[in-house]
Amino acid sequence: MATVEKSVSDICLEARAASHELALLESSVKDDALNAIADAIDANADLIVEANAKDLEAGRESNLDAALMDRLKLDHERLASIADDVRRIATLEDPVGRLIREFKLYNGLDVRKFAVPLGVIAVVYEARPNVTIDSAALCLKSGNAIVLRGSSTAAHSNAVLAQVARDAIASVGVPEAVISIVAGGDRDELRDLGTQEGVVDLIIPRGGEGLKKALKAVATVPVIYAAAGNCHVYVDATANLDWAEQIIVNAKVQRPGVCNAAETLLVHKDVAAEFIPRALKALADDGVEIRADAHARALAGVEVGEVAEATESDWDTEFLDLVLAVKVVESVEDAIAHINTHGTGHSEAIITDSNASAHKFTTQIDAACVYVNASTRFTDGGEFGFGAEIGNSTQKLHARGPIALRELCSYKYVVEGDGQIRG
Repeated sequence: MATVEKSVSDICLEARAASHELALLESSVKDDALNAIADAIDANADLIVEANAKDLEAGRESNLDAALMDRLKLDHERLASIADDVRRIATLEDPVGRLIREFKLYNGLDVRKFAVPLGVIAVVYEARPNVTIDSAALCLKSGNAIVLRGSSTAAHSNAVLAQVARDAIASVGVPEAVISIVAGGDRDELRDLGTQEGVVDLIIPRGGEGLKKALKAVATVPVIYAAAGNCHVYVDATANLDWAEQIIVNAKVQRPGVCNAAETLLVHKDVAAEFIPRALKALADDGVEIRADAHARALAGVEVGEVAEATESDWDTEFLDLVLAVKVVESVEDAIAHINTHGTGHSEAIITDSNASAHKFTTQIDAACVYVNASTRFTDGGEFGFGAEIGNSTQKLHARGPIALRELCSYKYVVEGDGQIRG
């Protein structure tokens, strides 16, 4: 296991060398390594939970908020789910070597475009020990070595998980350095990792805006940002209101501290009087604090009680908590304008029975994932059938939405001829 005595540069160079060995391995060996990781997680569950308990205790002493504590927590049930995800990744098609396109040029040259690993991927993350295994498994399957840099908040959990994974892959002949970890919490380390040009091919950060700003200030290596999720649910004039109610409750309440949870409810004026009282009551019954515009506040109803007035900043806030902003809009066009102004391009949903409204929404909303009559909570690599994800990208270059196996590959052109030269 990489230790604090090794420099970030040394760890990355070892990962680079390991990536070259990994590129030569058959798919079956990679799958054996993944299954070995899953089995090792099951076998070491007590040890992992014990290490996680130390992080949880430190988190309580540091007064971490409920959302962060939820992300930090590992128990036997969550570990079993993580192990199952790793096994699921092992069953997926190997993306490496996939023929993307082939064609013949006018001069007889045969051109084939193949998927290839990126090489070395660094993942920087906060208080999410599950990312240690999810990221390692996806990188291993896609032929990439990984350098993990978690936060000090999850230091004990990450260290044990990484060691378990390294030991497991070594047991089937995969180099340990395919999975490496550097200690978390030091901004000098972040700078060193972000400037490993020619060694690290890509950095993916998963965390708050502070982490992203810190990385942007120093990174010379390409970065895909797993961005914040200021997500919206828009209830159109033709919406099935039973669907709308269950969708907004699910999108807000099921797990409020994650990036695909809804943060704002928009309701068309024509259904506002009927829908807002029932929706806000259902949300309030689940402990959701409502912050609404004047129109929505007036419709809330006595059963909901006092509703706070939404401020302008509420429309731009990713609450990551049981807090929801609510606004009445004039039209689907008004909803689209609001979302494109205040959203982060993550996940947006429309509830409607109108094909025209659905088409307008899905066409004009600028986001990685757009839903019609479904919860935003489905934006997830596991839910999409990708096995897991490293994060959700809101960028438009290379990868957008869940970052999984295919997004961790680049490509190369192989061109074959029979003596052609260019005149």
